[in-house]
Amino acid sequence: MMNFKGARAHKFAESPVLKLRLPAWRSRLMGLLIVGGFALLIGRSFYLQVLNIEFLQEKGESRYKRELEISASRGRIADRNGDVLAVSTPMKSVWAVPAEARLTPQQTQQLAALLEMDAKELARRLASDKSFVFLKRQLPPEIGDRIAALKLPGVGLDKEYRRYYPTGEMTAHVVGFTGVDDKGLEGVELAFQPQLLGHPGSRSVIKDRRGQIVEDVGSIRPPQDGKDIRLALDSKIQYLAYSHLKQAVSDHKAKAGGAVVLDAKTGEVLALVNWPTYNPNNRERLTGAQLRNRALTDTYEPGSVLKPFTIALALEAGKVRYDTIINCAPGKLTIGTATISDAHPHGALTVAQVIQKSSNVGTAKIAATLQPQQMWEMFDAVGLGQPPHLGFPGEVGGRLRPWKSWRPIEQATMSYGHGVSVSLIQLARAYMVFAREGDIIPLSLTRVEGDPIGATPVFSQQTAREVRAMLELAVQPGGTAPRAQIPGYRVAGKTGTAYKIEGGQYVKKYVASFVGFAPASDPRLVVAVMIDEPGGAAHYGGDVAGPIFATVMSGALRTLGVPPDAPVRMAENPAARKEAL
Repeated sequence: MMNFKGARAHKFAESPVLKLRLPAWRSRLMGLLIVGGFALLIGRSFYLQVLNIEFLQEKGESRYKRELEISASRGRIADRNGDVLAVSTPMKSVWAVPAEARLTPQQTQQLAALLEMDAKELARRLASDKSFVFLKRQLPPEIGDRIAALKLPGVGLDKEYRRYYPTGEMTAHVVGFTGVDDKGLEGVELAFQPQLLGHPGSRSVIKDRRGQIVEDVGSIRPPQDGKDIRLALDSKIQYLAYSHLKQAVSDHKAKAGGAVVLDAKTGEVLALVNWPTYNPNNRERLTGAQLRNRALTDTYEPGSVLKPFTIALALEAGKVRYDTIINCAPGKLTIGTATISDAHPHGALTVAQVIQKSSNVGTAKIAATLQPQQMWEMFDAVGLGQPPHLGFPGEVGGRLRPWKSWRPIEQATMSYGHGVSVSLIQLARAYMVFAREGDIIPLSLTRVEGDPIGATPVFSQQTAREVRAMLELAVQPGGTAPRAQIPGYRVAGKTGTAYKIEGGQYVKKYVASFVGFAPASDPRLVVAVMIDEPGGAAHYGGDVAGPIFATVMSGALRTLGVPPDAPVRMAENPAARKEAL
């Protein structure tokens, strides 16, 4: 047994095992690090709670405060007289946050009944894994109020607007329509989207844990409604054109049709209609044929309505005069391997009679005196081969090939409207050179205040007046369009009848047209009418489109209060008016 008496007693802290000590500098370093950490925490707390208090407030507010969008109303569209063509009406949209929308079966049934939805479909939407879903949009406000009264968790309502079109299908192709998000998709609604579209505002609210609004904090940014658009369109003239075009398409069993009314003084588009059309308030069964704004987007070979331009160029170049004799016998003209024919053979005709009788042979012989470049430049100057620059969606430029590629037969056929394609609005604008004093002005969908800007001279005043007199002969007895006459007014115009092209070949289907202006003594309006594939016994422009022109022009002149200009003796003897030129 060991004897511990002689052993020296050691304290516990003096144990050799514990004798190893850390260096003093390490202890001091650790102390400094701990003190520094506390200092950083204190500094951060001071920064957040004193210097940058907005940060914590924002984090806190984000738990209960929300900014809601306040919808802005889209601008109205009205005609030149202030009659409303498109207006936004307030509606309600119902949405849900599926994670918070915990509805009882009874609540689901109630909501489905108000939304006119199947309860199973509603339940499926509420079970979606999305963070936000629309249940139904554009509900009447009274239905929205009844849904709000249910106070359903996770279900909310927003105010939005639905576009309403009081004039329906009558102005559909001009005004167009908007989508469910109130953005323009067609027509003026799309063309003037930046001006019509308002800028939404916002407001701050406090919501409870179920997402229900319990308090309005205040408005941050008020909404800015869109600007109203005042069109040049005249609703009364638009209705005249629409109703008579619709009736004519039906009477002639035609495929489609279009009509345009322009103010020759200002370039304003007073009416633009197409058939078939659609109801922009109910587009459930909308088809592509109904949507097509044919007056701007469809092109066709115009036929004889281009003859006055060839004659005007020859007059301007001094190649012919009003009474120059053109031998059109025997009613045929061979150029190369192709033969040009008149619908009815003629003998010797004056230049004026070439227009009055609509002679292809006479026009082709006159065109042969001109250079291809001259004709191309003239067609280009009156707007063929280029869009009308109305800013309207889908407007086209037609087809006008470069003059360097023209062969003699092509120049001849172009002189009377074949081998070139145009839209109805292009053709109506081109005729303004004769309705005016030889110049042409830009077209406008909106009202023009004051004199139009940008008139471009094309022909001299004398040339325009001489062609105007020829066009008056065309609507008198002996001309191609006596059915285009209007009692009390002097009328000038030209018919067009052309075969259609399908698959690169001419087929026995017609496009009948008439373009004219009145009163001829001081033209105020230009009216162009096109009937696509008339299926009845008549298919000539003078028989099909001429009468529509007469009824639309007559009603439009009287609507605008344009005084008559046709004494009986002058109406019976139009040739005598040449002496006044």
